[in-house]
Amino acid sequence: MLVAFAVLMLLMAIALPMWTDARARSRQAQCTGNLQRITSAVLLYANQNNDHLPEEEPGQKGAVWWFYKEAVKGDLGLKGPSSPTDKVFGCPDDRGYEENKPFRLSAKFDYGSYVLNAVHLPGVPNLSGKNVTSIKEPALTLLMMEWTAHAPLSWHRSRTGKKNQPFYNNAESVVGFVDGHVDFIPIYYDGMNAAYTRDPISGYKYKYSGD
Repeated sequence: MLVAFAVLMLLMAIALPMWTDARARSRQAQCTGNLQRITSAVLLYANQNNDHLPEEEPGQKGAVWWFYKEAVKGDLGLKGPSSPTDKVFGCPDDRGYEENKPFRLSAKFDYGSYVLNAVHLPGVPNLSGKNVTSIKEPALTLLMMEWTAHAPLSWHRSRTGKKNQPFYNNAESVVGFVDGHVDFIPIYYDGMNAAYTRDPISGYKYKYSGD
């Protein structure tokens, strides 16, 4: 009896991490699939709007890096006001930041986990309103990303557990590029400035600026 119990406990000890890893991979795969669809939808928007990416519009409810969603959600089969049921815009590992709930459950962030590379602040590289064909290195230039690429933090291989601090170098995020491909990459952090405020040093496979 004791031997059988010991064998059962051993099997559980082996199986539990495997099951946990499988669930984590499944959630990351869902986030990646969502971002692939959104990246394609943003590029379709540009194709339908004289090559222009989304930008701030008069009367827009919030910042375009979150509310780009309003311009593209129709092409993803969504109708009516945004809501927490807009599954394609929600990463299951999203843990939010300034509110005590995920971005995908917050009206403030238009119920979405993913941001457009369009932080329109002085000195910050971004693609707001740019012509897609004017972007010099589309395979390296970020178009869409999990919010964590702004920090950087990670929702999938987190070194901070469920905490959103401190930011750290090489935190990995799922990102979409101007050429349409999606990847899971480390994001550079200089120790002082949020990642979205600058292009990385050499050796990284992305940049924020379209120049």
